[in-house]
This record gives sequence, C-alpha cells and structure tokens, in this order.
Amino acid sequence: MPVKVYTTNSCPFCHMAKDFLKENKVKFEEINLENNPKAVKEIIDKSGQTGVPVLDINGKIIVGFDVENIKKALKLK
Repeated sequence: MPVKVYTTNSCPFCHMAKDFLKENKVKFEEINLENNPKAVKEIIDKSGQTGVPVLDINGKIIVGFDVENIKKALKLK
C-alpha cells in the first residue's frame, strides 16, 4: 500500500506521524516540503492547503496527525 507523508523539518506532528507509521511497521515515503515548491503544489492540489503533515494513504488524503483516520486508512486496529 503506497503511503506518502508530506512534512517539514520543524513540524512536531510530522515527527509523530512518522513515528506512528514506523511503530506499526508501515513503509512510507517522506516528502519534505522545505525548498521543494513542486511538493508544495502537490499537497495543495491534493488537500487544498499547505498545513502538514499530509498523509496520502493509497489515495486517501489525511491532513494532520489524525490517528483514527490513519488507522482506518491503513486498516489497523
């Protein structure tokens, strides 16, 4: 299941989201928005905003570290 996590270096919720995925042994691709205008445009197109983290879990977009929605999207208990 492809998972992308859009982050910035200074975002504590980004670190929490990545830690959560690691703890649940979910492979993901991190896309850091700092100095990456193409990625910024990509998350605006996907989520309509620039807030991070943004998780793209198999096409489902989750804005913020929303544990319940992340679990649902990943089919975790």
